Amino acid sequence: MTTLNTYLTFEGNCENAFNFYRSVFGGEFAHVGRFSDMPADPTYPIGDEFRNQIMHISLPISKECVLMGSDTGGHGAPIIVGNNFSISINTDSKEKADAYFAKLSADGKETMAMASTFWGDYFGMCTDRFGINWMISFAEAAPQG
Repeated sequence: MTTLNTYLTFEGNCENAFNFYRSVFGGEFAHVGRFSDMPADPTYPIGDEFRNQIMHISLPISKECVLMGSDTGGHGAPIIVGNNFSISINTDSKEKADAYFAKLSADGKETMAMASTFWGDYFGMCTDRFGINWMISFAEAAPQG
């Protein structure tokens, strides 16, 4: 099964926003990860001022829908309302993930090639030819909390 969810991006106030969304929709966060939880990577250093910011947060809204988000952590383009979201696709196979990625990035921009990640997903990001940001995932490992 393939699902589509919205992924919101913030500049330092993701946690405040998601606490608000939780007050609106109810429920509990399925995952809260901070930039300090990431393995060190000299290519993408995280400044001390970003270490406590949200790397990834997810709030289940229903069985089929999850609202997800993160802060920029000082990386990426400046946030402009309208470019601060992505559509997240979760697939049930690597092959589907690769196929969606290839089709969506054609005549667009690959921002992160499909690859296995430290959090256990096969994951990539692109912007399609119409300027819409996409995140494509296949859960290679069992979910961790």
